[in-house]
Amino acid sequence: MPEFESMVPGATATGKVEVTSPYDGSVAGTVPTHNAEGVEQALQTASALFADRAQWLPVHERIAILEKTAAAMEAKFDELVSIAISEGGKPYNDTRVEVARAIDGVKNCIECTRSEHGTEIPMRLNPASANRLAMTSKEPIGPVVAVSAFNHPLNLIVHQVGPAVATGCPVIVKPATDTALSCFRFVELLREAGLPDAYAQAICVEDNQFATKLVTDPRVAFFSFIGSARVGWMLKSQLAPGTRCALEHGGAAPAIVAEDADLDTMLPLLAKGGFYHAGQVCVSVQRVYADSSIAEPLAKRLAELAEKLVVGDPADPATEVGPLIRHKETDRVAEWVDEAVAAGAKLLCGGNKISEALYAPTVLLDPPEDVTISKNEVFGPVVCVYSTDSMAEAVTRANDVPYSFQAAVMTQDIDEAMYAYKHLNASAVMVNDHTAFRVDWMPFAGLKESGYGVGGIPYTYEDMQIEKMLVVKSSAL
Repeated sequence: MPEFESMVPGATATGKVEVTSPYDGSVAGTVPTHNAEGVEQALQTASALFADRAQWLPVHERIAILEKTAAAMEAKFDELVSIAISEGGKPYNDTRVEVARAIDGVKNCIECTRSEHGTEIPMRLNPASANRLAMTSKEPIGPVVAVSAFNHPLNLIVHQVGPAVATGCPVIVKPATDTALSCFRFVELLREAGLPDAYAQAICVEDNQFATKLVTDPRVAFFSFIGSARVGWMLKSQLAPGTRCALEHGGAAPAIVAEDADLDTMLPLLAKGGFYHAGQVCVSVQRVYADSSIAEPLAKRLAELAEKLVVGDPADPATEVGPLIRHKETDRVAEWVDEAVAAGAKLLCGGNKISEALYAPTVLLDPPEDVTISKNEVFGPVVCVYSTDSMAEAVTRANDVPYSFQAAVMTQDIDEAMYAYKHLNASAVMVNDHTAFRVDWMPFAGLKESGYGVGGIPYTYEDMQIEKMLVVKSSAL
C-alpha cells in the first residue's frame, strides 16, 4: 500500500488522507495534505525556480528525463495498473489501456519537443523593415498549476504534467483527493528519472480555500483544469490578471442514429461508449437520437447488450462495469433515473442500485426533455434513447443543452453525415463511431459550458509556451 511523504520541498505536511477503494472502501494508500503555508511554499519554490534562468533545464535533459520516465512506467506497468484500480475503480482491462495510453502520452511529450519550433517573420519587404532578420523561438510560459479529476487518475495527470516538464515549466499539480495515489507515483517516477524536485510538486490540501489560493495566485502563469463546470468557471473568474488557462469540463454527448445505420456494427460501439468506466467520462454516450422507425428496436437491443455486461469488482479481469467514484453519486444517478421513469420514460433495463457502489447499466427510452437526465451530464451508466422524425430534428434536439463537446452520427449516407457534421454544436463529430473516441494527440475541446481552450498533449504543450521574437538589424542584410 503506497504511503507518500510531502512532495513540496521545504514544507512539512500538516496531515494525511486515506485514499479508499470506491468498490469496497478498503484503504488503497495515503497522501499528505498541506495548509496555506504549504501552498505558499510550493508557489515560492516554483516561482523562484522559474525566475532563475540559470536553473532552466536544457531541452536535451528534459527529453532524457521523459524517456527514463516512460521506461520506468513500462517496467512498473502492473504496479501502476494496481494503484489506479484500487483508487479509481475502473475495470482491470480498461485500466491497462489507460496505463498504456499514459506511457504513450509521455512519449508524445518527447515528440513535441522534437517537432515544435519557432518561425521566421518576413522582413525587408518595405523600407521600414530593411536590413533586418526576424525569427521566433519558444520559451516556457512560467509556473503551471494543474488541478485534475478522478476518472483517469494516471492519464489525466500525464496530460497536464507531462507537457509542463517537456516545455520546462515548473508545475504544481493538485489531483482529485479520491485518486491522488497515481499522481503522486507519477511525480515520484519523474523525480527518480532525474527531474529536480522543484520542477514537479504534487499537493493535496486540507480545505478547498487553500486550493483556491493556489490557483488564483499572481505567480501562476498557466492554469490547467479538468473537472466540473461549476468549479472550473468559478476558478477562472478569480484568476490573477495575466494568468492563462485551459478548462476541460463535462458534457451530455449526443449520438444520432439514422434509419440506414448498420446497427449490428453500431450497437456495440454505443454500449462501449455509454457504459465504459460506468459512464464516468466527459464524452460518454448519454443521449441517442434515433429515427422513430428504429428507436425502440435499437433501445431494446442496446438494453440486451447492457444486461450482459459484467458488473462488479474492478480488479476482476471479467468485470466490464465497475463502481461509481462515491456512494453519493450512485444515489444521485438513482434519483435521476427514478425521476425520468416517473415522468414517463420507459425503463428497458437496469434502473437499480446493485450495491452502495454499483449501479446497473441502464437504458431509458424517450425520457421527457425537461427531466434532469435529459438536460444534464449523468456521469453514470445510463444511456437515453429518444425517437426523432428527421435528421434536422435530431440535430436540433442534440444541440438543445448548454454543453458542447464531442458528438457522433451513425449513417450510411454521406450527405446525412455531412449535414450532421455541419449543424451539430460540437467541437468534434465522429461518423460511425461512438462519442468517446479519442487519441491523445488530437484536439480535445469543450465549448459553451463544457470548457475553455483546447486539450490534447500537443495543444497543451503549445499553451505552456510563449513565442519570443528576435529582430536583428545589420547593414549586411
